[in-house]
Amino acid sequence: MTTKQPDWEAIERAYRAGSLSLRSIADKYDTNEGTIRSRAKKHGWLRDLTEQVRTATKEKLSREVSRTDVTQPDVREDAQIVEEAATEAASVVLAHRSDLAQWRGIAKKLGAFLSSVDVTADNHGDFARSLNAGVDAQLKVIKGERQAYNLDTEEGDKTVDTLAAMMDELSKDA
Repeated sequence: MTTKQPDWEAIERAYRAGSLSLRSIADKYDTNEGTIRSRAKKHGWLRDLTEQVRTATKEKLSREVSRTDVTQPDVREDAQIVEEAATEAASVVLAHRSDLAQWRGIAKKLGAFLSSVDVTADNHGDFARSLNAGVDAQLKVIKGERQAYNLDTEEGDKTVDTLAAMMDELSKDA
């Protein structure tokens, strides 16, 4: 029985791009993490394109990609690796954005439902738990959207923390 050889060129590109963990690369290309590590050491592969991939991903997401003519083969190969990794990363972020939009809709439905409920002595506990769950879900959606749309900054994190504190206070009064 013959074993299919891994696509070492693709593995090297994924390794150098630095977007995936070694375990993820091994799973994706059906090989062993240790084998990748050994081959990278033997052939001097460096995970040197991580920052370039991040930058290119941000450019793709903001639609500000600029093309340049490159003549050096190594630089062209690096650019191709960065392009492939950025395309893959951008598709992941765009999928996250779509999923977050769905969760935002669910959180809005819960908010609308809770707004229409008459709170009584019999349902106060259930209402409070639902309200806390709704607040938690909303904060997670906000945080996820801020990350997916690259809005995370120190000031942005303070805004989410402030919003979380205000929503916690509101849920205590319920």
